[in-house]
Amino acid sequence: MKLIDAALLSVMLAGSAMASPLPESAPIPGHIAPGTTLVVGDPQTRVALTLSGELERLPFKVEWANISGGPQTIEAFRAKALDIGSVADIPPIHAQWTGLDVKIVAAKFRLDPVGHPIYVIATAPGSGIEKLEDLKGKKVAFSPGQAQGALVLRLLKKLNLAHNDVQLVELPSVGDAYVNALASKLVDVAPIAEANKQRFVQNYARDGAKALPHGLRDDPAYLYVVKSSLEDANKAAAVRAYVQAWGRATRWIEAHPDEWIKGYYVKDQGLKPDAGRFLVESNGKPDVPLEWGGAIERQQETIDLLAAELRKPVLKAEALFDRRFEKVAGAAYLGE
Repeated sequence: MKLIDAALLSVMLAGSAMASPLPESAPIPGHIAPGTTLVVGDPQTRVALTLSGELERLPFKVEWANISGGPQTIEAFRAKALDIGSVADIPPIHAQWTGLDVKIVAAKFRLDPVGHPIYVIATAPGSGIEKLEDLKGKKVAFSPGQAQGALVLRLLKKLNLAHNDVQLVELPSVGDAYVNALASKLVDVAPIAEANKQRFVQNYARDGAKALPHGLRDDPAYLYVVKSSLEDANKAAAVRAYVQAWGRATRWIEAHPDEWIKGYYVKDQGLKPDAGRFLVESNGKPDVPLEWGGAIERQQETIDLLAAELRKPVLKAEALFDRRFEKVAGAAYLGE
């Protein structure tokens, strides 16, 4: 029998261990092997890391995918072309329902979510809608796999309206799709981003269009990761480093509003400085929690609502969150 050198055996065993999937119960390793690469779909953080100088200090290689949101990130996960995506609360749920195993690794919210909403309820010119209670019998844009779709369902529940009290028009919210659908009167009502409110009102208010506050919480912002990336020990360690950078980037944006307006809203997004300042103010202050109990509870409420309305199986919200990352973003945001 041929003897194997002890040093060679050690290398072989190390290689075997590296090849084994990292269990969900295992701690995230502290070491990131040279050459480890993450593909990240988080365009806003890319700009923040660049402006703050943080990007060049990342302890792994990052390749940026110019995508975010549910439909694009889920498609990229399936194509094995993405490790981390930036989304709201619905895409992780929708991904699980479509057989894609994902985990939430970072969460942030707004300190005053009702006073600083992400969306407003916009009405089409000539729709005759003066207040939310006028929605009965109207055509409402609806995207079941996106945050806007969940907001519509929450709004109907708040107004004590059933599905058959309105006409839900299934329409993905991509780019200006909802604004265009309102302008063309394809729908009477649609949730649009607060960021688009000024332009929408300026263009269509004279014809009776409105942007109405909904009074609901719509503020979750998550980073989620396809589970296979977390089974790779080096990628899992790199994900933790990225979540830390994400937390610090959130703090940097808050502390440097003028640089953020100039570098992101004006230079990257092509907006005028006044529009950028409006958006900074409308975003309010961030909340990057050190514990996820409240987030999980709210996520469960959302799952229960969607499951009942869309006739989907009820998921356990707890299982969507990888709690090994629970304190990572919050601690980085606080400078710990």
